[in-house]
Amino acid sequence: MDTFNQFKTFTSSLPQSDLMPVLFMGHGSPMNGIEVNEFSNGWANMAKSIPQPSAVLVVSAHWFTSGTKITAMDFPRTIHDFGGFPQALFDVQYPAPGNPELAKETAGLITSTSVALDHDWGLDHGAWTVIRHMYPNAEIPVLQLSIDYSKGPQYHYDLAKELSALRRKGVLILGSGNMVHNLRMLSWEMIHGGGYDWALEASEKFKSAILNHDHQALIKFEQMGSDVRLAVPTPEHYLPLMYTLGLQQQGEQAFLFNDKAVGGSLTMTSVKVA
Repeated sequence: MDTFNQFKTFTSSLPQSDLMPVLFMGHGSPMNGIEVNEFSNGWANMAKSIPQPSAVLVVSAHWFTSGTKITAMDFPRTIHDFGGFPQALFDVQYPAPGNPELAKETAGLITSTSVALDHDWGLDHGAWTVIRHMYPNAEIPVLQLSIDYSKGPQYHYDLAKELSALRRKGVLILGSGNMVHNLRMLSWEMIHGGGYDWALEASEKFKSAILNHDHQALIKFEQMGSDVRLAVPTPEHYLPLMYTLGLQQQGEQAFLFNDKAVGGSLTMTSVKVA
């Protein structure tokens, strides 16, 4: 392998099993970060079923920025970006290290836009509430990549493809949001399970498209009907899914887990691509 092109040809021919899986996690309420329940158990079990990653790169619904940024500090802080919850939730710290070198490498992989190395953010609840159940010892480096709020689904889907080399380095890329997420229509009567008809219908459309690899329908979600427009009134919790789908390679399958509606207007449905 004397040339870069030869190396590229060699790596592209490697079996899919050499690729780290990609995940989308429906993270739901911050309380899932301290509760042992069906969802946190689902996250923990997923971590046990995949290879241990060299690092985790999270695209969280809760880091919505102008432009694209990546955390590049040695030790990202635990961000408690919510209110009205018990003190026990605010007391949680998840002291995972960062990886400044990986941050620089990741920024260098992205050529469609400039990526700022960020030293101010940290790990928001879209990241740590999930990952502390997956990797409770906080030994694996965790980074976050922000979502540029000025860009649409196609942009984020395409940007994700530029991250594919990280999968061969053992990096777990994880989108964290909720496919159906309309907090204004939350029902406390259904908080432990159940969804409005429109939420369930939208969820079925999303799941069918994911399982059938119909990424264009999901990119153009606003054309999927009024139920989907109710399910995604704002894009921040939906866009992390674009990163998971954008990284799906030919021959890889999508699998669903934690597939449940709660609160009438939320779904915890999560996706593994491998």
